[in-house]
Amino acid sequence: MLEVRGLRAGYGEVEVLRGVDLAVGAGEIVAVLGSNGVGKTTLNMALSGVLTPRAGDIVFDGRPIAGLSPAEIVAAGLIHVPEGRKIFPNLDVRENLELGSYRRGRVRRAANLERVFATFPRLRERTRQLAGTLSGGEQQMLAIGRGMMSEPRLLILDEPSLGLSPLLVEEMFALIGRLNADGMPIMLVEQNVVQSLEIASSAYIIENGAVALSGPAQKIAGDPELRRAYLGL
Repeated sequence: MLEVRGLRAGYGEVEVLRGVDLAVGAGEIVAVLGSNGVGKTTLNMALSGVLTPRAGDIVFDGRPIAGLSPAEIVAAGLIHVPEGRKIFPNLDVRENLELGSYRRGRVRRAANLERVFATFPRLRERTRQLAGTLSGGEQQMLAIGRGMMSEPRLLILDEPSLGLSPLLVEEMFALIGRLNADGMPIMLVEQNVVQSLEIASSAYIIENGAVALSGPAQKIAGDPELRRAYLGL
């Protein structure tokens, strides 16, 4: 579904990504892991078209997309649920969800809305509640639901467990597993190493803007190099 080769990107004179290579296959959960400041957000911005790469290739479903606008990338079905939820707090739950189908999925909006409500029953109960008054976990559900409204061919989830209680973190990872079991490829960008590796089929560890370690998730989970690359030990 997604191939990234030699990707370089940054801001001004600062280069953040230094030749990143990764791939996400159909039906996979691929974990992209790393601590703060290693380039995960920059990677997501480059994949989403918010940041223009300086070099390298991004191929989505066989089509080069490096340099396309965010709207064109969304229209192609590469959907990014950003870190920090980024919901519209002064709009209600239904309005937030409907905005997810603004660029893609508008024809099947009603059916997609039912699918989101079936996935997140709590959102159905809060349809007319202002999004800013939801709990942190409910806001994360709303952000993912809004992404689902775009009928993603590949869903990028950026730090979906950030700021959630341990119980809600467990619930969030279980949800991600269910979405994938229903056939949705997911690129999971996280700091939560243990639980991400438990549900992913493969993983990439980012360190200083480059891939320090990659391979099957189970193999990486038992690799002593993980402690050095991720924790600096």
